[in-house]
Amino acid sequence: MGNRLTQIATRTGDDGTTGLGDNSRVSKNSLRPHAMGDVDELNSHIGLLLCEPLPQDVRELLVDVQHQLFNLGGELSMPGYELLKENGLLQLDQALQHYNAGLPRLLEFILPAGTRAAAQAHVCRTVARRAERQVVALQEVEAMRPAPRQYLNRLSDLLFVLARVLNRVDGGDDVYWKSERLARQSEN
Repeated sequence: MGNRLTQIATRTGDDGTTGLGDNSRVSKNSLRPHAMGDVDELNSHIGLLLCEPLPQDVRELLVDVQHQLFNLGGELSMPGYELLKENGLLQLDQALQHYNAGLPRLLEFILPAGTRAAAQAHVCRTVARRAERQVVALQEVEAMRPAPRQYLNRLSDLLFVLARVLNRVDGGDDVYWKSERLARQSEN
């Protein structure tokens, strides 16, 4: 793969198309490049999250996630090819179970806020949801295996949980939505 990247500015996309891994060309506005772009954006946002001070186990997990997202992007760029492996999904399931176990039960919605790292994890979560929607749209018109969609769904859940974990690193807490219902309950 490294030999293929000898020249970045090829000008082949000047006509509004992009090349896929199978050497076909598609419109840059078609569903596959949109999904590829959203996965790439998600990976970039996770890279930004990794610039924050993080617990070492969270850092290692997110680095692994970046590699899996690169595989997922590669799979999207090569129709019919499988790069995202089962163990990636299993890793997310295990991490969800591990990190969620130490969190208090949610009694109200939380805002995407708190520490800088937690807020960035929420940004990653929202980009993961958008990438998931793009993959779902692609799967509605092209036959694809479910793993990319499932991975993004689980990853967005994990990023929500990690945001909550990151808000607690130095004894903090979630930032709760101030709903009218909660306000009435606290008055009684």
